[in-house]
Amino acid sequence: MAFDVFRLLAIARKELLQLRRDVRSLILAFLLPLLLLALFGYAISWDVSDIRTAVLDQDRSATSRAFVDAYRASGYFSVRQDLERSSEIDALLTRGSVQMVLVIPPDFSERLGANRPVAVQALVDGSDANTATIALAYARAITRDYALETQLQGRLLQPPITTDSRVWYNEELLSRNMIVPGLIAVIMMIVAAMLTSLTIAREWERGTMEQLAATPVTRSEVVLGKLLPYVVIGLIDVVMCAVLGVWLFDVPLRGSVLLLMTLSTAYIIGSLGLGIFISAAARSQLLATQLAMLTTFLPAFLLSGFMYAIDVLPKGLQMVTYLVPARYFLVVTRGIFLKGVGADVLRVQGLLMIAFAIIGIALAIHFFRKELRT
Repeated sequence: MAFDVFRLLAIARKELLQLRRDVRSLILAFLLPLLLLALFGYAISWDVSDIRTAVLDQDRSATSRAFVDAYRASGYFSVRQDLERSSEIDALLTRGSVQMVLVIPPDFSERLGANRPVAVQALVDGSDANTATIALAYARAITRDYALETQLQGRLLQPPITTDSRVWYNEELLSRNMIVPGLIAVIMMIVAAMLTSLTIAREWERGTMEQLAATPVTRSEVVLGKLLPYVVIGLIDVVMCAVLGVWLFDVPLRGSVLLLMTLSTAYIIGSLGLGIFISAAARSQLLATQLAMLTTFLPAFLLSGFMYAIDVLPKGLQMVTYLVPARYFLVVTRGIFLKGVGADVLRVQGLLMIAFAIIGIALAIHFFRKELRT
């Protein structure tokens, strides 16, 4: 039977009517993406600042106080307590009252004055490995800068080599500038697949598939007709998430909005096709929902490069990430938001997402059957 656009539009209109009467799907379509973006945008942060610190200053000199002031002035450490004895350290770290204890030896100023090396201890609570690693890196940098400054002041020399560093694209090194564009990729994968995973399964459970089977519509017309309204909804969600990211989290949008929407369309179509494929294969709304969450949330969250850099994953998982579409869309969103790159840079990712869209629709059409099972 020949493909008919009017039958496709009739299926799309039918899906819109069903969607309008389903309040839960409307909430899932329009409210859930904004809630997830706001929740994860505030909850997930890799920024480490205001590290609770206690100081055991055994030297108690002007030099040691200047050294502690260097930590205060950095903006990363918040000195909460001055200790009298080393026996207090274990209790503070055990209770979690502080995250780091800075121990200054009694001969600190004497050794510095004599231009002799001196060891300063930084005792860090390692129960939070990420914070401990960053705190130690900050402590080393502050100590190194202070030691260099002290040495140069004593010799009245200028340093032979200076570093003039500059960070491109995320000048303030704010984690939200990385997280929010990445969240758009993760959220759209989840929401798109969740929405369409219910479409065909709902027809079977409500008994309306018999009516659909009696019509002359083809499998491709049913799949594309059901997919069409959700493509529009997905693009609206992308716009809302982008506006919320720029307005609420102050994330820069430096690239082309048109390019973002074009590549988002391919990504959304592929995600919707995956959802319809799951719906056609499962024939149960509960099972379809569970499969959609399993095949979208975990891979998009863990294997796309959003939470963990792909380079640090085991080699086997690194190979699996090539099958996760969110990996490519993550590059697109971060590239357009932060770097302002164009189609020439994102050409490979765009082609891969177009391939993902074609495969998703092909799977949905292949596994959808109008025939009734006895």
